[in-house]
Amino acid sequence: MSATVTTGATAADLASGKGHTDENFPVASMLVAPRYRAPIMAFYRFARLADDIADHPTTSADERLARLEAMRAGIVGTSDAEPSAVALRETMATRGLDPVHALDLLEAFRRDCTINRYASWDDLIDYCRHSAMPVGRFVLDVHGEDRTLWPANDALCAALQVVNHLQDCAKDYRALDRVYLPQDLLAAAGARTEDLAGERATPALRRVIAACAERCQHLLADAAPFARRIADRRLGIEVAVIQRLAVSLAARLRRRDPLSERVHHGKGEALLLASGAALGRLVAR
Repeated sequence: MSATVTTGATAADLASGKGHTDENFPVASMLVAPRYRAPIMAFYRFARLADDIADHPTTSADERLARLEAMRAGIVGTSDAEPSAVALRETMATRGLDPVHALDLLEAFRRDCTINRYASWDDLIDYCRHSAMPVGRFVLDVHGEDRTLWPANDALCAALQVVNHLQDCAKDYRALDRVYLPQDLLAAAGARTEDLAGERATPALRRVIAACAERCQHLLADAAPFARRIADRRLGIEVAVIQRLAVSLAARLRRRDPLSERVHHGKGEALLLASGAALGRLVAR
């Protein structure tokens, strides 16, 4: 695919303005050692822009795909047209980091431009393999952690991704006509995709959301030893915090209706959960 873009707009024109402090889970927080924050933030800025491009509501799929191809060209070094890609490429080259994680991420955003439904849980997890798992793998590589940690990382990252999808299921449907709830689970429960447009979830839709949340809990159980196995103490604490927040959100999604009830943590709730998780990680270490 050519990286040629047909309009005069720049990739930055498609940016949402959302930053790392607006995310549902910590990104390069103060827990992470300062020497690691710059590459993580370079990856975040690249990912944030690619995500904004893929989700832009008024730009054609062809245009969004062309923008994403320009970002891929920046990563592999065949173009310098996209500054965030060039910055990440240079950061990775300086630190000897593998570009595969950025390229995997772009595959997820390409899918977001062309795929609006996922047939099964396995299809959704395959999407998470590109949309979420590379983020954690990149952070581990930045810290020089052993790649034997990848399976635990992948379980945590997949759970985080699906939890986000469940929280935002109505918004994604209404704004983007995108549905991450597996179609086979909806059909088996007698739920309809159109139920996501309602003011509150139907009983059938609630069963599907709760079932997906339960599967996230199983993933989080697989990821439970992850934080303790991380050699870098500060990163281990951050992962423990993220794990605790995700466990809480998955439990809420089994009880609450994200169409009509608040699922996200308030600042006080998040701080309390984070403090407990950080202390637990310190004691365990």
